Amino acid sequence: MTIDEILTLLTETPRRIAALTSGLTDAQLHRCPERGEWSANEVLAHLRACADARGEPIRQIVTQDHPTFRAVNPITWLRQTNYLELSFQRSLRAFTKQRAELLAVLEALPRKDWSRAATVTGAGKPLERTVQVYAEWVARHERPHLKQIAGIVKEVAKSDPRRGGHRQGGGNVAR
Repeated sequence: MTIDEILTLLTETPRRIAALTSGLTDAQLHRCPERGEWSANEVLAHLRACADARGEPIRQIVTQDHPTFRAVNPITWLRQTNYLELSFQRSLRAFTKQRAELLAVLEALPRKDWSRAATVTGAGKPLERTVQVYAEWVARHERPHLKQIAGIVKEVAKSDPRRGGHRQGGGNVAR
């Protein structure tokens, strides 16, 4: 992916989530379409944890000269947060703010500095990861989850919670 493609995808994600979920209640956004599937809120919590685990390394690489740090597993990170319990809109606002802050860093970064790197440990042999690798990782990872949210919203919106609807929770995201 080019830097411009990465920036475009990173910019669009919060807006697309907001558009996809517009008009749904918090209860609908916390409802799983089927047993064992994630709710829209669980997907958003997952995306936030991934943004934490991948965005912070970007900031470290940009502000430090070739840092070394330990990889963070987003699932492990999610278990340490309250993201799954938050209202969807509150979580989306936090995700949108976090994304704006990351974009401010990336957009101000000279193109040559996208190749700045860090040594990442904790997942086997130490790896060299660049700003571009991390940013592309986030952007690519979010695309299928946007499709997932669209599918969840379609299913949940057509269910009527007054007739039993689908059960809340249970997608087993980091539980």
